[in-house]
Amino acid sequence: MGIDPHKHVHVAVAVDDEGRRIGRPLTVKNDAVLMTVLLKWIRSIAEDRPVTWAIEDGRGFARRLADGLLLSGFEVVWVPTRLMAAHRKLHAATGSKSDQADATAVAHAAIATPDLDRHRIDDRIRELRVLVDARADLVKRRTMVINQVKAYTHAWLDHTPGDLTRITGPASLIALLNTAEVSAHVRRAIVEMVTEVDGLNRRVHDYEATVKELIRPLAPALLEITGISHVSAAVLVAEIGDITRFSSAAKLARYVGCAPIPVYSSDRERHRLHRGGNRRLNSVLYTAALVQKRFHSGARELLARHEPAKGARGARRILQRRLIDVIHRAMLSDRASWGHQITQCHLAA
Repeated sequence: MGIDPHKHVHVAVAVDDEGRRIGRPLTVKNDAVLMTVLLKWIRSIAEDRPVTWAIEDGRGFARRLADGLLLSGFEVVWVPTRLMAAHRKLHAATGSKSDQADATAVAHAAIATPDLDRHRIDDRIRELRVLVDARADLVKRRTMVINQVKAYTHAWLDHTPGDLTRITGPASLIALLNTAEVSAHVRRAIVEMVTEVDGLNRRVHDYEATVKELIRPLAPALLEITGISHVSAAVLVAEIGDITRFSSAAKLARYVGCAPIPVYSSDRERHRLHRGGNRRLNSVLYTAALVQKRFHSGARELLARHEPAKGARGARRILQRRLIDVIHRAMLSDRASWGHQITQCHLAA
């Protein structure tokens, strides 16, 4: 069953093992009776045959739907949007683009790719995802306001303030404004922005303290890796979820965008940089590599060994790929300590 999820409605299409559409497509409202309508529809088509639900990976709109299907005893898989688009081009008529075509392409993609990510329920991972997302939004907002403050103070006071993310930064800048010869309107505007930065600092610190408390029991081995802070560990756990869905570190490296892509031409073997993958996780690996370069002797030896041939960037990318191996082992160790606390909830309908 392929589903194209939207904010207000979901479009579902049923196909058999051969990829042939069966029954009539269903457009159902995303409301309180969503599950009742879907289950009645699928029972009329599938009867007692096993059913797998494939959902295009828009988890913000389809998370509740995936939870309901999983709790009803069905297998639920997530289909990446790029994979769906590829199958739509392959199977749909030239130029056709519709919700039904998307839902059918989702189902075809699930049939052709049996190792897609299975939906799981773990409230702790979801909680972490909300917190790290909220913190990231606050940091973006804080950076924007700080840039504005620095531009205005440099223009009006010929002064560039120091690190405003520190506790003493906003207070020292306000004290300077109170003694500077600027108009009351300019002073008020800059003080309001500095006050906002101070408030954002406090909110970011509060989120970081909460994340630190939550991630410690979930990722003790991960936190032992040089360059992986509590926030970085929380991002890794929130974005990856259950590490067992990656059977090898190589698959995780491709997901993160740290695996070089082989390029063959005229019997010449070479590799190029992978510019795809999860860029948020790639950023975590980049930061960890920089920290290890400063504080980890083994990382410095690896960089020194590869820099003559690969250059500084190439050597750092090799270090990031090695870090993936270490992170994969650590997350597997941490996952084993979770026991049976992850709720997969394969219950009878």
